[in-house]
Amino acid sequence: SMIIPPALIISQGMGSITALAWVSIASFSWPDPAVAINNNLFFILLVCSSIVSLLGGRIRSRAQLLQLSIFVPIGSFLSQLILMGNDKITPINNQDFVLAGGDIFSDSFLLAIVMLFTILCIPIFESVFGLLTKARLLELADKEKPLIRRLSLEAPGTFEHTLLICGLAEEATRMIGGDIDLIKTGALYHDIGKLHAPNWFIENQDGLINPHDELDDPIKSAEVLQAHVDEGLKFARKNKLPKLIANFIPEHQGTLKMGYFFQKAKEKNLDINEYYFRYKGPIPQSKETAILMLADGCEAALRAMNINATDKEALETISTIISSRQKDGQLDDSNLSQGEIFLIKRAFLNVWKRIRHRRIQYPTSKNNTFS
Repeated sequence: SMIIPPALIISQGMGSITALAWVSIASFSWPDPAVAINNNLFFILLVCSSIVSLLGGRIRSRAQLLQLSIFVPIGSFLSQLILMGNDKITPINNQDFVLAGGDIFSDSFLLAIVMLFTILCIPIFESVFGLLTKARLLELADKEKPLIRRLSLEAPGTFEHTLLICGLAEEATRMIGGDIDLIKTGALYHDIGKLHAPNWFIENQDGLINPHDELDDPIKSAEVLQAHVDEGLKFARKNKLPKLIANFIPEHQGTLKMGYFFQKAKEKNLDINEYYFRYKGPIPQSKETAILMLADGCEAALRAMNINATDKEALETISTIISSRQKDGQLDDSNLSQGEIFLIKRAFLNVWKRIRHRRIQYPTSKNNTFS
């Protein structure tokens, strides 16, 4: 039973494959050679630990973990009862180390207690070792979390933009078999830095005066854009966001050029290096952060397209934006293959086709209303 709790923690934080590898390695050194182990008991132990490894990697809530901690010990007890009857684990060489006195009921009960204790300790492991479990991701993705709630109230345009990007990014990640829970949560937090000055970003201005026009300084405007990344990382540290989530904040911008303000600087005949109009990076280091960068680039262009635009026109727009990111070297460290990039383009197109549907014009009259 000493193999099972670590298998649960590893499967939650590092996946089923890693947990199964742990079970394989641990089975060579466990049980203790000082204890005479029934072959049937060892078989039951391997089956239970394998089940915990496989299910643990898929479980997405604390409640499901609690169910697992109940049903696995019950399954272990019934299996021992069927295969071993009332046999006990007996010591050899006069050793007294026998788990739960060798009684199968006590052994299964002890396993349940250890698993429950392990589940209670998982949040501690998440914090100390930086483990990012499915349950933790879903908790962070709750839109009532203080940081997300603030974004919806103080920067509603950014929040709406975030939700649209989530739709694009999730569909693309599903297409290539990536971590959907990770990108969904990362997408929700990728622009939290805009909370430091929401009205400096066009989606929150609601037709009002643009502060950048009043500032009339392309270099300082570029600094404001970079600040939304720097401030976002500060928000992430203050709210103790896991590193894998915080990585979405700088990597979704990579080292992209702030083209609008660079062009403004050239119009003013400012002799300035392009370097000062690029984000600090790093470029995306994972497939998920790369997908978010591509979704961020395509979202506004797709939303602005004419409702009568054809699928071919939409796909051309998507391809142009993605190709520009590729040529700029933004995807070099992401490990995205050409086949996966093709699937991402198709996924973005599918989402666009869903959101551009027409509304039927209902007839109205003075005496009738239609819903």
